[in-house]
Amino acid sequence: MTDQQKVPLAQKLNLETAQISWKELEPYFAGGKLISVSSDLDMLIVAEQIVADNAPVMKGWMAEEKVGQVSDEQAMRWSTDNTLLWAVVIKPWILVQERSTH
Repeated sequence: MTDQQKVPLAQKLNLETAQISWKELEPYFAGGKLISVSSDLDMLIVAEQIVADNAPVMKGWMAEEKVGQVSDEQAMRWSTDNTLLWAVVIKPWILVQERSTH
């Protein structure tokens, strides 16, 4: 593949983002693989920062509780409501984000 044929990371991530039900994500939650992204952040920018291994930015978001492991409380609420979440895979993680409907 030539450089011209390579898809930019942001575009590739956008194409790989999809809605998925919580029920389908539950096994990954049980395995500790789900990362919650606050709805006030762009999930694709978070994904790019993970790929870039940008630890200072990630630590800042984690300190502000904008990015982190899905909590038991979130999991229980999403399970009860069978919430649809936006998700993108950044191995070994799956980033998930609840979008407001307002």
